[in-house]
Amino acid sequence: MLKTFDALVIGDANVDLVIVGCNTLPLPGQEIFVQDMSLHVGGGAALFSLTLAKLGKTVAFKGIVGQDYYGQYVLNQFHLAGIDTSYTKRSDQNTTGISIAINPERDRSFISYAGTNAELQVDQVADLEPIPARHVHLTGYRGSSNHEAFMRIVRQLKVSGITVSLDVGWDDTGEWYPGVFELMDGIDVFFMNETEALHYTGCAAIEESIGQLKERQKNVVVKRGAEGATAIIGSKVSHCAGYVVEVVDTTGAGDAFNAGFMYGYLSGMSVGECLVYGNACGALSVQNYGGSTGAVDLTALMQFIESHRVDEESAK
Repeated sequence: MLKTFDALVIGDANVDLVIVGCNTLPLPGQEIFVQDMSLHVGGGAALFSLTLAKLGKTVAFKGIVGQDYYGQYVLNQFHLAGIDTSYTKRSDQNTTGISIAINPERDRSFISYAGTNAELQVDQVADLEPIPARHVHLTGYRGSSNHEAFMRIVRQLKVSGITVSLDVGWDDTGEWYPGVFELMDGIDVFFMNETEALHYTGCAAIEESIGQLKERQKNVVVKRGAEGATAIIGSKVSHCAGYVVEVVDTTGAGDAFNAGFMYGYLSGMSVGECLVYGNACGALSVQNYGGSTGAVDLTALMQFIESHRVDEESAK
């Protein structure tokens, strides 16, 4: 009998090497010492999965890691969190991706190797029939280069009665493909950050961008860092201010927010409650080095929410 998960997550998984206290890069022939280095699971889809699973939802992950130590490390961390990896492939074509985060406590810089993540195609979800989950979370949108593939998969999922969320991610090509608005039509919760919203809408101010998304009647959640987050669901706009916490490392904070929001969504909560859960998960994330280190269980999350006062401007 097919097991049905709360969420099937499709996307990237790699390792992050976080370097703390690197104020300058060494010149050729030089060596410098830093305050700390630590290894963590990385990749937006992987971090989303870890946070959602630790909150208590049943999660399956579909991605590709290598046959190397780093690939096994990622799988081990998934298993500890209770994530099903039977849909995760181990490839011998490439090694597991690595991202080196330099100075995450200030302006982060990255040196990244895609590795096995470059092998993943969203079309591969079509191999899973029937889909083993009531919800699918997608990452890896690349504008015009894979827009039609995303459209096909989203249509397939909607016909099957499965809800869909997607984090659009940063467009490193600079294309900011306008067809993204067509894709939004099939997405139940479409995540983007403030900068991405400005680029896609072509607006100079976030208020103008939110207004345009409202006019288009898209289901979008805009992550706004310390300012909190704004949800535009149909023609209704809800905003929830962020928590005031000490920021150590913002790596993965957006993915943690997504997981908190989707925990609420999958639990049948209101939009305002979803925003509170998302902001809380994001706030816990930024207080720790590494994208998944701040992920907590539901009890700890509720304790954080109850012990921190937040100005919820219109979370209702």
